[in-house]
Amino acid sequence: MTTTAAAVWGRAEQQDFRARVRGCLLGGAVGDAFGAGVAGLTLEEIRAAHGPEGLTEPVPAYGRRGAVTAATQMTLFTVDGLIRAQVRRDTGAWHPPTDVHRAHLRWAATQRDWGPDERRKDNGWLAREEWLYARRDPARACLTGFGDETLGTLDQPKNPGATDSGALVRSAPFGLLVGWEPQLVCQLAVECAAQTHGDPAAYLAAGALAVVVHGLARGESVDGAVQRALGQLAPRPGHEPVTDALQHALGAVRQGMPNAARVTALGADEDRAENLLAAAVYCALVGEDICHGLRLAVNHDGPSAATGAVTGALLGALHGETALPPAWLAELEGRATVLELADDFAMEMTQGAALHSPSESSPGWLARYPRG
Repeated sequence: MTTTAAAVWGRAEQQDFRARVRGCLLGGAVGDAFGAGVAGLTLEEIRAAHGPEGLTEPVPAYGRRGAVTAATQMTLFTVDGLIRAQVRRDTGAWHPPTDVHRAHLRWAATQRDWGPDERRKDNGWLAREEWLYARRDPARACLTGFGDETLGTLDQPKNPGATDSGALVRSAPFGLLVGWEPQLVCQLAVECAAQTHGDPAAYLAAGALAVVVHGLARGESVDGAVQRALGQLAPRPGHEPVTDALQHALGAVRQGMPNAARVTALGADEDRAENLLAAAVYCALVGEDICHGLRLAVNHDGPSAATGAVTGALLGALHGETALPPAWLAELEGRATVLELADDFAMEMTQGAALHSPSESSPGWLARYPRG
């Protein structure tokens, strides 16, 4: 797998990119935490508990406001794996799906262990963050897919019957590889999704999300980024459910005022990857601002944390971190970790050559992201 030559990064471009990376990762986490507050409730139950408008402000989940689910945990390890892939490139070894897989195996250890294992020299800094050692309703396919060290591939995917959003919700970071061509971004996201979710609709939805985020991070509109994703999906076997879902999302924009019924009509009441992607794209297209988009995304009968996480990642990549609701960010669990990882990713992608090379490397950087 090869990439295009990195763009020449001026200071303004670096700052814009960092704002979009922060926006994508923080936005996904904020949406995830917001939706977690009504996880498992029907729209009728949400309205009964929170009023006719449904949920409009964060409420506690897992014992506190701002708590995130496994969607955010796994997304952070996706980023960790992508940074490590770049660092390991100096060694002549270049297989990003393996690096991302190893990162998600480190996430799987957080679901089994009481806390960080200091004996594991490959942990780096992220796997030493104690707050990540909490089980927050991960998809069963994620636990079984990363339950052993066998790497699922497109030829031999893990869990071929898994259609849920467990791979989708960890896939936005692939789109932040703005120096890559869209087809490579799509391919990497698809290959990594197949490590746990072997149904074509599930792994192609992950690829489509990555391409949409990629377009947004490069400054495209949501509609333009979705059209690019449709183009990437078209030649791939089994794309029809994802393509149809995205077309329905684009069509729903012209059907009148946004409301919960339109989100539900896109299939948000069922945990299928392509349906939740379509619902999130719709909410990103019609959201007047990030709060409005997220409120639309979580008030329905289905998995609110998943639709909130994907919608937040899209809107954050589109608008950047300063558009996120400050009061929601202030209470976000792990905000310092998310920010630190976002900035490390932006620094690696824009200034990696100053941090490491085949002949000379920053020891501090390699301690954070060991080559293994």
